[in-house]
Amino acid sequence: MASHMANESVTTNRSRCRNCGFEAPGGDDEWLRLEVPKLGRMTQCPQCESTDIITGR
Repeated sequence: MASHMANESVTTNRSRCRNCGFEAPGGDDEWLRLEVPKLGRMTQCPQCESTDIITGR
């Protein structure tokens, strides 16, 4: 990746809930974290509690 991309990470790395449309930066503290046996860590929407999240990495 080009070095100039680093400054744009705030706007590009957003995650969105496919269920209710909630959006926040990927990895942000707004997202809830679940530890699911056999699946590991999952991201959960704080508004509708869905785990159907499109992660922006």
